[in-house]
Amino acid sequence: MFNILKQPSIYAHTLISLALLTWGWGSLQAGVPYDLPPPAPGVTPTATQIIEQVYFVNHFYALKNVAIEMNGRVVTVIVTRGAGEQATTNTVKRYLNNEYSDGIIKAKDLAIFTSGNLRATGMLVTDFVDDMQSQSYSIWLPALRKVRRFAQPAHEDAWGGTDFTFDDVTLRKPHHEEHQLTDTKTFGTCLNFIDIPEANKNWYMKSLPTAEICDHKEKKVYVVQSTHKDPKWWYTYRVSYIDTVTFADYRTEYFKEGKMIKIIDRDWGDLQTGDPRGLYWKFWYGKNLVTDHETIAVVPREVFTFNTGKKESLWSEDTLSKIKQ
Repeated sequence: MFNILKQPSIYAHTLISLALLTWGWGSLQAGVPYDLPPPAPGVTPTATQIIEQVYFVNHFYALKNVAIEMNGRVVTVIVTRGAGEQATTNTVKRYLNNEYSDGIIKAKDLAIFTSGNLRATGMLVTDFVDDMQSQSYSIWLPALRKVRRFAQPAHEDAWGGTDFTFDDVTLRKPHHEEHQLTDTKTFGTCLNFIDIPEANKNWYMKSLPTAEICDHKEKKVYVVQSTHKDPKWWYTYRVSYIDTVTFADYRTEYFKEGKMIKIIDRDWGDLQTGDPRGLYWKFWYGKNLVTDHETIAVVPREVFTFNTGKKESLWSEDTLSKIKQ
């Protein structure tokens, strides 16, 4: 398995990641349901219940489906930068479908890279109702003009060469860790960003934040420590700062052998659905504190739509095979 602290080439890492096997987790488990209710007013949830709510929010279970597309030239941009290096960009479209009722499929997630080193690469991930069943991955390889199917990648491998692992993006589930509520407090800090001089920005970088985001500084948060059940995992435990109303996870700090090795910050926007958990990502920021490699993925509001009525056939290998070079 590849170490998350190393950063091989984006294209090679993506293909290798999808070819690696991961391991199972035991007996049948249903996982977080679509209809998970929020905690009753005035009741403090347990740590596990908090993390289940976080999973609900991050997987958009308050919505039937999500489309993160393009609006003119406005698109989701992923910017990565190594220590002392120039920043590079990829742009991506993403479609998530939660509208399944066959008792087998839980969700499908389609990502299509539209520019950068991963241009014309597509990934289709299928998650299953049985939480013990490995996810399935199909990838469109533009160089081969073929779709290849893989077992789910190793949890610690980099998603698209970023500082976000497959663990962070798709694979980690609440039952993989033991959770402890350690504090409830005011968040009290700002979210990080990549500081790129204006002269070094390409067109897509114009949407990046230019200062720390302090909108959530006064929000009340639960502080939850989640310790992985595998003592040899790529992190020992992580600490999450989670909004007590919306369950948005503003910050996650990862620790290995007592040292913080990575941080992920998330800025969230309200979709005004009537459910406070109906949110969207404005950006994810990640930094590897060992190598100083950092990533930011920015989702402009105008490219994010939900409950779109798109046909289920969109989430198929046929869609992958039609990606234009």
